[in-house]
Amino acid sequence: MARYFENTTTFNFSWDQVACGYWKRYPNPQSTHVLSEDTWSRQVRDGCLYTKRLLTKTNRVPKWGERFFNAKSVKIIEESVVDPKEKVLVTYTRNLGYTKVMSVVERVEYRSLGPGQTIARRSAWIDSQVFGFSRPIRAFGVDRFKKNCTQMVNGFNYVLHSMFPRQSPQHNVTPMGHTLKEMREAAAAATDRAKANVLSSVNRT
Repeated sequence: MARYFENTTTFNFSWDQVACGYWKRYPNPQSTHVLSEDTWSRQVRDGCLYTKRLLTKTNRVPKWGERFFNAKSVKIIEESVVDPKEKVLVTYTRNLGYTKVMSVVERVEYRSLGPGQTIARRSAWIDSQVFGFSRPIRAFGVDRFKKNCTQMVNGFNYVLHSMFPRQSPQHNVTPMGHTLKEMREAAAAATDRAKANVLSSVNRT
């Protein structure tokens, strides 16, 4: 049976700042384990921004775990939905491969907590299907996840403080609605170009 873990974190930044800073979390001094991040897909539907990204992270394991898993890195799929109208950012992450050894599924919801504050509610499910060792592997997974949460929060706060220095009386944050409008226009332009290329190819034949 999967182990469940949850916690909440309050960021002393507005939701707009957190939503903008989310895409610039890496690199930071706490994220040396993150090797790469690539955008798989991104689209605007019904006023919400849907994004799917692939991250590569290092995966150090204790000596006893090397008999089950000795890969140097692991792939993480991250899916997110940004709703600027309701001011909600929800992210889902899960590891790809080696899921029988350990699978980690995480959901984080960022909501406005009032002027200048955002709350992040994090839920995680850690499981293992290794016969005879699933319980200690789950326990190890939960312990590591808790430590990683501290690193993630510290790293994100570092990025937010760098982007929005507290000494500034006002922060020039691009409104999320404006960003979505620009992305919608860019997507429409890309679609028009694709159609033009297809028509051009047909005409040449």
